[in-house]
Amino acid sequence: MIDVTDRHCRYFHRLLAPTARLYTEMITTGALMHGQVGRHLDFDPAEHPLALQLGGCDPSALAASACLGERHGYDEINLNCGCPSERVQRGAFGASLMAEPRLVADCIKAMQDAVSVPVTVKHRLGLDYDESYDFTRDFVGTLFEEGCRIFIVHARNAVLKGLSPKENRQVPPLRYDAAARLKADFPNARFVLNGGIDDAGQAHRLMGAYDGVMLGRAAWHQPGVLSSISRLIDPDLHLPDDNSIVRSMTAYAAQQIERGVPLRIIVRPLLGWMSGRTGARQWRRTLSDPRVLDSNDASVIEQAWLDLSNAATTANALGADQVSAQPGGRPEA
Repeated sequence: MIDVTDRHCRYFHRLLAPTARLYTEMITTGALMHGQVGRHLDFDPAEHPLALQLGGCDPSALAASACLGERHGYDEINLNCGCPSERVQRGAFGASLMAEPRLVADCIKAMQDAVSVPVTVKHRLGLDYDESYDFTRDFVGTLFEEGCRIFIVHARNAVLKGLSPKENRQVPPLRYDAAARLKADFPNARFVLNGGIDDAGQAHRLMGAYDGVMLGRAAWHQPGVLSSISRLIDPDLHLPDDNSIVRSMTAYAAQQIERGVPLRIIVRPLLGWMSGRTGARQWRRTLSDPRVLDSNDASVIEQAWLDLSNAATTANALGADQVSAQPGGRPEA
């Protein structure tokens, strides 16, 4: 989720899912050791509970980065052992780390010794086309012995050669059964399921078998699924209505624009929010029009909402006209 789940995306997702645990995009130790720490780690207090996902393979650098995360107020430090991109492979971290469980254990130990917040791992079920359960069990077991108790399992293999990151999210088959075996074999650990979850009902059902579910691209392409899952988990949970979310995002955007953040970056997570609704195309058109976004005016969000509402009203009126024109149809009120 690099360049996707930035702070603006997370602020928006928090409005949709008040009780979900949010994760940052993967941030490399190099970016924190040699870059602008605040640019990478700053977040809005509303984002809690929030986990910092790190990418790296050097125990000392990961420990130092974890310390920075804890000082910034993150609630969890997560080590990414699942990303299959070539750039990450060149850095010898991400999914390639699954081939070196002892090194991962050393990294986990170094971070645990450095911080008091939980240190967790996100991993795949295997590498390339080897679907041996023993490989995955031994990887998890090595980290469990080091004290890791929370595992986020992307229930596919990572194919390091020959598949793009997008293909790695689609081509290797999902193996929920293998993830379930991990949960059975390590009853004192917690397992969060990731991969192929894009429907609220599916997510809710899977939460009955695991300790949680993680959504990635589905939450980006159709953010409304987060609200739907929240309602299924807790029907009594208060969720802001769409008008309230628009007002909150407009106020947030105004604050960020004052700090020099371009509007186009702030509204990116909103583009898919109205997917499937009447007027969704107009919503996306308004929020992706360079001429509109160049104004850096936060009220553009409210204007997009008004345009969508007008498009929906027009469509409903046209639909009513068609019904009234049918032979035997009821006349309009």
